[in-house]
Amino acid sequence: MPKLPKNLIKRGRSYYYREMVNGRLRRRSLGTDYDEARDRLRSLKRDGVTPTSTVTVDNAARRWLSSYVPTVRGERDHRLAMQRVRDYLTTFLGHLFLHRITGEDVRAYRLWLEKHELSPQSVKHILSDLRCFLNWCEDSGLLESSPFPRRVLPRIQERPPDRLSDEELEQVCSLPDPYGFLCRFLVQTGLRWGELVRATAADWLGGTLVVHQTKSGKVRRVPLPPGLQEELRLRVGKLSPLTCADGFALQVRKRSGVERFHAHQLRHTFACRWLEAGGSLAALQEILGHASIVTTQRYGRLGEAHVQAEAERIQGRMVTPVVTAHLHHGRKFV
Repeated sequence: MPKLPKNLIKRGRSYYYREMVNGRLRRRSLGTDYDEARDRLRSLKRDGVTPTSTVTVDNAARRWLSSYVPTVRGERDHRLAMQRVRDYLTTFLGHLFLHRITGEDVRAYRLWLEKHELSPQSVKHILSDLRCFLNWCEDSGLLESSPFPRRVLPRIQERPPDRLSDEELEQVCSLPDPYGFLCRFLVQTGLRWGELVRATAADWLGGTLVVHQTKSGKVRRVPLPPGLQEELRLRVGKLSPLTCADGFALQVRKRSGVERFHAHQLRHTFACRWLEAGGSLAALQEILGHASIVTTQRYGRLGEAHVQAEAERIQGRMVTPVVTAHLHHGRKFV
């Protein structure tokens, strides 16, 4: 690593020009390449000013989509990022010069998004893409610093797991094949629909299903209960003859009468039933393939009836002698 010139510092992968402005220390991003950063530093020192950028948000976003996004996101997420830039970012901010974007522009962008009847989760995803884009602009030297403000992302109210009741689960699992089999398979493994569609009988090895092409990109092994293994013995090739989740859900709703059914409910149901049966959260995280246990905690929550029964069992053991004495003498205990 060569010795850095005066006023040139490195933070992470990026180089910065450090200067004192009006008594305050300020940094200017010079990009991630050392030679380019050194040349830009010489230009800044020679001219004494930073040339005004003529790059618009639209032009920079196109570069972000073509150079950065494909290297860090999958194909599906790449398409989503392109759609969000096309439909929202370019429409509202695309005409502005990049260096003139302020925190107030970002806040106005959020308010504009919320007027389009988008869900808070969608607004959060779109703003997160903007934050990623502005950080990339800073690292690439297109911005001195990202103007993305704090506390601008909407807070998302946590929702309970979208699980099926025992009665609904019995209705969908008792359907004739292939619908009943696919429901039984999903609710006993916790697989995503896309993982089930790609699974084959050859992936069943020694009582476990080897899941390839996962959302995280990591291979994982899911234990199979004995009853499900019996159903797999005579199967060959792909386990699911269906590929469309919407078509599958439509047929299950029509045949079972469970109007709110969709395929991902079976994954939520598996997670909740696992915890209610006493399974550990760490093991559930491995089976579901979550990178963070926080995601697993949102998927698997104990049902209200199970919590109430557990509370009554534990509270019955927590009554102290003092409480018992007061109750015995008919006194009001506060």
